[in-house]
Amino acid sequence: MHPLILASSSPRRKELLQFLHVPFQTIHANVDENFDPNLTAEEAVRELAVRKAAAVALEHKDSCVIGADTVVVVDGEFIGKPADRSAAKQTLQILSGRTHYVYTGVAIIQDKNQAVFAEKTEVSFWRLSDEEIEAYLETGEPFDKAGSYGIQGYGSLLVKEITGDYYTVVGLPVSRLARELKAFQRQKL
Repeated sequence: MHPLILASSSPRRKELLQFLHVPFQTIHANVDENFDPNLTAEEAVRELAVRKAAAVALEHKDSCVIGADTVVVVDGEFIGKPADRSAAKQTLQILSGRTHYVYTGVAIIQDKNQAVFAEKTEVSFWRLSDEEIEAYLETGEPFDKAGSYGIQGYGSLLVKEITGDYYTVVGLPVSRLARELKAFQRQKL
């Protein structure tokens, strides 16, 4: 197997990729993360994942590069990372007592070969009081996460139920990725 690179600086994605028990390095993909608002959520995360992996693969042609991106969607609206505390609070108020969708796209690129996929998970929140939202904001956890919460941390207390892959919500559908990597490597032989 060629050297593996995760085109991300996300500590969560790095931790999840370690589940595969293969050596890899991480390299931040410095790319524009804006996308055409007419794209579907699945199209957007796939495009951004490819953009990230391709940027790193360009500099590391002998490596197998993985890029990923996650978005949260409620009522057809994309919710990214909050700009500040006020935006995080507003997002949590919108998600309170409702169901939203988390999409994570993944791209695997090596040389001229690529595999791209996306996973979708449905997440329902409990109805949150203002006190619960304020307490969660005080943890500092919401500020670097799409949807203003981290399901793997204190944000787990906000979640009533999920349907789909938990790790898609964390930011890397690692079980599907393991299978896609095996298929990708077989394809290259």
